[in-house]
Amino acid sequence: MTEPAITETMLQELGKLDTPTICNALEVVAEQHRWRGFTQLPLVCARPDLPPMVGFAKTATIRSTEPGLGAPAERKARRMRYFEYVDRGPRPKISVIQDLDGARAGFGAFWGEVNSNIHRALGCLGTVTDGGVRDIPQLAPGFQALARAVVPSHAYVEIHGFGEEIVVGGMVVRDGDLVHADRHGAVTIPKDQIAAVLAAAEKLTRREATILEACRRSDFSLAVLKDAIARADSYH
Repeated sequence: MTEPAITETMLQELGKLDTPTICNALEVVAEQHRWRGFTQLPLVCARPDLPPMVGFAKTATIRSTEPGLGAPAERKARRMRYFEYVDRGPRPKISVIQDLDGARAGFGAFWGEVNSNIHRALGCLGTVTDGGVRDIPQLAPGFQALARAVVPSHAYVEIHGFGEEIVVGGMVVRDGDLVHADRHGAVTIPKDQIAAVLAAAEKLTRREATILEACRRSDFSLAVLKDAIARADSYH
């Protein structure tokens, strides 16, 4: 099945919206988006002042609580295969990494100065992970990181696999999924519903603006609020 074309303009328009607005729009598009497709567990945002990021997922899994699998040469080869995988595919990208250490997820940081710069050079805008992050002031310029924890050590962190379906913060992600993320968390956007999401977001923004304008009026009253809600509900 041929995937729908995604234009640079679409990505730019999605990037103008925050992630909660994207979630609201998805709920309008399809009811099932109220309970799936987004992170449900809290993540630390390393750079809350950065704008939202929108990109295609490159997925991987890590562990950090015990030495990696195989001899050093084998681990190095696996890491290089992973970088080759990240380099493939359309840009922009977002690295989405699941930590397999269960209750100890985030014990060690895969993300820091070096890996953020490598991934930025490979086309990644940032990462969404339930692992750890460190070196926050030294992260690559413009690189965003949503992580389970801020920690000082990388411990034994190693890539275990990549390119498979993963779960991060309750959000199921597959290679190539379109991901939208900001300080609030992350959500996947079905590629065939981008136009519908943008249209729904525009309608919701107009409705909210009508109510917010009423709330800021110097003569605000319950009657003013009721009128604003009625006018907002009339938008199609």
